[in-house]
Amino acid sequence: MRCGEHKPHAAFDRKRSNLDGLQRHCRGCGTSYHCPAPEQPSVTRVPEGHKRCRGCGEVKPHSEWHRKGDGLASRCKACRAAMAPAEHLRRSYGLNEAERDELIASQGGVCCICQSAPAVHVDHCHKTGRVRGVLCFNCNSAIGLLRDNPETINRAADYLEGNAWKPTLVAPGVYRLPS
Repeated sequence: MRCGEHKPHAAFDRKRSNLDGLQRHCRGCGTSYHCPAPEQPSVTRVPEGHKRCRGCGEVKPHSEWHRKGDGLASRCKACRAAMAPAEHLRRSYGLNEAERDELIASQGGVCCICQSAPAVHVDHCHKTGRVRGVLCFNCNSAIGLLRDNPETINRAADYLEGNAWKPTLVAPGVYRLPS
């Protein structure tokens, strides 16, 4: 408690990592710490029902924030939306945007498979997690729907070329499978 007052548990936010499950400072002290008084010229006071974003530094109403636990997130919806693509690349593939752009440039800016559509979706091996390249939406979806199985993809290519996998009727009820 920065204020030195004894207050009921309801005056404190939750914090599971502390033994008693509560923050060390009451809500009022926390607000005054993070939202300084107007006598400090470099920082403006945050009005009731608003919060300052850690990302952009703007003061926005609570409607511009996602809920997180009992309170609000530390960054506004707009900052989180702008951060989302880069976070997805880092978390899912271990790449940053520059590395992804380098991959796209090395492919000439087009999908590795169809070589006509722009490359926008990172493709990776689901067993090893290794990034294979950057594909267009349709090619990336096709590989995923065929479960990354080369045999299935080869059979699909044979089918498209007219060499369909069909059993041959040898006798009534007896079929010979193609080799």
